[in-house]
Amino acid sequence: MPQHSHRFVEDYTGLVGFGLERASDEATVQVYLQKFGDDDCMQTILPRLSTEELGQIFDLISGLLRRHLSQEEYHAKFLKDPEPHGPQPEGELP
Repeated sequence: MPQHSHRFVEDYTGLVGFGLERASDEATVQVYLQKFGDDDCMQTILPRLSTEELGQIFDLISGLLRRHLSQEEYHAKFLKDPEPHGPQPEGELP
């Protein structure tokens, strides 16, 4: 069974638009991120991004993960690995 899922974008039938209210903003971001992360979309857009743009995307995502996930959540939810490997200071993610 695959470790990653993108079911929300398949099942969501609500508003996809930003700026109306928090719940639809969150749903819109989730839809956009899941569509953006689709393999076909990635294969098309990645070669077109500059090195700077790739770095900006990586830095944004890494920063959000560091700020909003504990080390345990990072390993379980992002890496899909419930066991952290090696000692790391509390609150610091790779």
